[in-house]
Amino acid sequence: MPQQCAEGGVNPKESSPFINSSDATAEKSQQYDGKHMALFEEEMDTSPMVSSLLSSLANYSNLPQGSKEHEEAENNEATETRKKPVKAPQLGTLMGVYLPCIQNIFGVILFLRMTWLVGIGGVIGTFIIVFMCCSTTMLTAISMSAVATNGVVPAGGSYYMISRSLGPEFGGAVGICFYLGTTFAGAMYILGAIETTLLICEAEGSRGRGRLLNNMRVYGTILLTSMATVVFVGVKYVNKLALVFLACVILSIVAVYAGVIKTAIDPPIFPVCLLGNRTLVWKTFDVCAKTLETSNGTITTQLWQMFCDSPYLNATCDKYFAANNVTEIQGIPGITSGIMTENLFSTFYEKDITSFFTLLVGIYFPSVTGIMAGSNRSGDLRDAQKSIPVGTICAITTTTIVYMSSVILFGACIDGVVLRDKFGEGVHGNLVIGTLAWPSPWVIVIGSFFSTCGAGLQSLTGAPRLLQAIAKDGIVPALRVSYSNNGLKLHCLKCIICGLQIFGHGKANGEPTWSLLLTACICEIGILIASLDAVAPILSMFFLMCYMFVNLACALQTLLRTPNWRPRFKFYHWTLSFLGMSLCLTLMFLCSWYYAIVAMVIAGSIYKYIEFAGAEKEWGDGIRGLSLSAARYALMRLEEGQPHTKNWRPQLLVLVSTDAEQNIEQPRLLSLTNQLKAGKGLTIVGTALEGTYLANHDRAQRAEQALRKLMETEKVKGFCQVTVSSNLRDATSHLLQASGLGGLKHNAVLVSWPCNWKQGDEHQHWRNFIGENTAAHLALLVPKNISAYPSNGERFTEGHIDVWWIVHDGGMLMLLPFLLRQHKVWRKCKMRIFTVAQMDDNSIQMKKDLTTFLYHLRIDAMVEVVEMQDSDISAYTYEKTLVMEQRSQMLKKINLTKTEREREVRPDGPTWHGLADLTEHDTSASGEKQNYTLICAPCYPRHPTHPEEVQSPGTQVQMTWTEKCDGEAAKPPGACTPEGLKDIFNMKPEWENLNQFNVRRMHTALRLNEVVVKKSSEAKLVLLNMPGPPKNRTGDENYMEFLEVLTEGLNRVLLVRGGGREVITIYS
Repeated sequence: MPQQCAEGGVNPKESSPFINSSDATAEKSQQYDGKHMALFEEEMDTSPMVSSLLSSLANYSNLPQGSKEHEEAENNEATETRKKPVKAPQLGTLMGVYLPCIQNIFGVILFLRMTWLVGIGGVIGTFIIVFMCCSTTMLTAISMSAVATNGVVPAGGSYYMISRSLGPEFGGAVGICFYLGTTFAGAMYILGAIETTLLICEAEGSRGRGRLLNNMRVYGTILLTSMATVVFVGVKYVNKLALVFLACVILSIVAVYAGVIKTAIDPPIFPVCLLGNRTLVWKTFDVCAKTLETSNGTITTQLWQMFCDSPYLNATCDKYFAANNVTEIQGIPGITSGIMTENLFSTFYEKDITSFFTLLVGIYFPSVTGIMAGSNRSGDLRDAQKSIPVGTICAITTTTIVYMSSVILFGACIDGVVLRDKFGEGVHGNLVIGTLAWPSPWVIVIGSFFSTCGAGLQSLTGAPRLLQAIAKDGIVPALRVSYSNNGLKLHCLKCIICGLQIFGHGKANGEPTWSLLLTACICEIGILIASLDAVAPILSMFFLMCYMFVNLACALQTLLRTPNWRPRFKFYHWTLSFLGMSLCLTLMFLCSWYYAIVAMVIAGSIYKYIEFAGAEKEWGDGIRGLSLSAARYALMRLEEGQPHTKNWRPQLLVLVSTDAEQNIEQPRLLSLTNQLKAGKGLTIVGTALEGTYLANHDRAQRAEQALRKLMETEKVKGFCQVTVSSNLRDATSHLLQASGLGGLKHNAVLVSWPCNWKQGDEHQHWRNFIGENTAAHLALLVPKNISAYPSNGERFTEGHIDVWWIVHDGGMLMLLPFLLRQHKVWRKCKMRIFTVAQMDDNSIQMKKDLTTFLYHLRIDAMVEVVEMQDSDISAYTYEKTLVMEQRSQMLKKINLTKTEREREVRPDGPTWHGLADLTEHDTSASGEKQNYTLICAPCYPRHPTHPEEVQSPGTQVQMTWTEKCDGEAAKPPGACTPEGLKDIFNMKPEWENLNQFNVRRMHTALRLNEVVVKKSSEAKLVLLNMPGPPKNRTGDENYMEFLEVLTEGLNRVLLVRGGGREVITIYS
């Protein structure tokens, strides 16, 4: 029991039941004073009290309240009093679902077309059509009941269920199509009411086609205005009128059953005049005979004069009239007459090519499309989870019984010729079903009129709520609801789109006023068309499409078995849903295959529009669940083994670095990633942060946001990953090891050239990084001078992509330029492949073989074989190797600190500034500080131009000395060395003591660099084999120096190292 506060003496206010409530912080100090909840006090900002949570959930209202902008006063005196919001109607099962469904299902088809369907299709054929259509709606109702009872269903009904089950794209597409279908259905019902009235009430001779259409337009507009006014006043008035309309419909149906019973007792006398097997219109003649026998002889009748050119017996008459006799039959012989046997089978007219089975299906199906009239008004229901299943299934059961019994009773009571009289011309212009009704045909006329009016009202009530729900969800850009502090924002520059935003608003009680206005305008378009046959098939397509996706939603959720799938309605199964979905698809193409395609194209266009321009929503829908299940299945399949070479594609792990503000330092690296996306492989963009995850969680989130933003800017589709570790080296290693999932892991790493490799232990870290890639069998792509690479907006109109194929590493060098040339940046560049021939190689044969190999690979490229002659190792090579080794030894000996190492200068220009004047104050074992100074290295020309400059190791070399790195003139050898330290350069270079392995590697790097620069200096991009570090770890501290020499003088170079497997094949 809550206790009183110590100070105020009142009960404290309960906390908000929702997480992260804005009131929680302000009230926290008061909520828990004197309570026994101190243990959880610090968590109450994000975790509410269970008592308040349960109270809020118990009092939850599933009707979203509309905005109040449209209810504010229009004058300056509006501040006096404000109207209290009118409570929205809380409808039960009978008024909210059952009666609306009954009214929508019992439409014009029952009264105007059912007898004709039985006459054309026969009792058996029509019964099959009715059974198939009603089975479709019943299966859809079962699926809809399962989805509707799996949680609270707010306003939107069918749209809400489909969107939350299949995602915003499907929900929006089907929801808009269903809205249009429901809106035009309202127009169809209004046209049906007006047509019935005009056909019955108009005087003889006033049935001209043009006059009839114009009258339908005028009267239809008047009736639409009246109905829209009733809906605008309030949904409660619609429900009150629904009782009157439904009572008339029920009385009409009862009158039909009463007439059937009467035919068993006293069949009515209802003569029908036939000419052959065709009925004749009674209004144009008086006697059903060609001639009459009188005392004065044989005379002709009015019927004779209708088909002959004169009243005499020798007149020329119509061929069909002359060939067939005129007979009079009993139109309604009664249920005991046995006429059923004659009406069992179909009677299609030979010359009427439109009277076939599929046409009958298309004509009948609109009569069962009202099953979602209740679910569309779910926002007005007191308990939608209970009312929608019970009301819908009961309504379908009732209407199915009426339809099926009507088929049988019509076939058993009425002659087939009368049944096939579509417009009642043979029964004095009355409705055929009206001739069967008791006590008067006018009961059917009144019932038909009010049936269509009631169905039209239900359509005008449900369609605006459907549009309002779509607009409030904000998934369709043209319908998004936009709020500001002052209410609705209207942007002048986009008045059309922003004008549509208001359809998410309405009156204070939630009535969708503006949506109703749009619905009425669309209805008016249908009324102006004034042709039911032109719009009815497309309406059937939209309804069937909606039913199909409702079944799909239920089947999908059932098969996925998501934990949240717990419907209260238990009488469902995924097989029933699939059967309903199959029936819907079958009926779509049975009714009209071309209209089915049109409807699918419209829905598909809306789907793509929402997908590319709509708001991203995460509703836990079944499509996301299906994607998760499919991804899981695919990942499990990928674990079975490595992909075949034909399926290999670069799955890139892109490693980038961030600055102190978590901004990406190499944005062009993602541009290159985008240009390689033709491989359609996985892309993971990762970065590493130093520290602990607990202390750097915010930094990691900012870095991840920066990665996502840059990926979106560069249009790189993939994933981003941020790893935090105690040092960057371990964090990078963690990225290599942990990125990806299962078989969907990266197989290549893209990382920019480390410009700071000479600082500290960076060269060692880089060598270890390459070694880890090799151990993990990952390909490595290292672009050097990444800032010079083109952005995605640039275009190369000419140029070459040069591939230097030195060693075979699986075909990466062949595949990468092919992928690059698929992108618009590199599309105009041509591909050239260079390979190196030794002295004992046949360069001509190598070129032929390489050309043939590229032909089989289906790669267009120019081929060139470069011959590298054996030559002596130049003095420059020895001196460069000597400087390199001395630098390495000195760094090991002195153990320079990180700060002083950063003063080293990279090689620049023709003079080699290998080492800078770095002074290290090292403390010896005795505590004495020793000063060491490194002087700049001797310099030689980059490439010797005279043969005499190339000397053997034992030959004296003319050496020159550069300026010191700080700009001062270099002192003579020996003068620049501190006392007590032997100057390493004040002695003749001991070339013979150099590591010959390093000499050979340096010689190779220099020679290759010389050839590459000569051939590819003007290339837009150069791809080179990346040599690996030494396996024996001896001399690996010089590895980065070799790579630097190999790529010197090249603007854009991409070092490529294969992952140890073939990535390209000549086989199909």
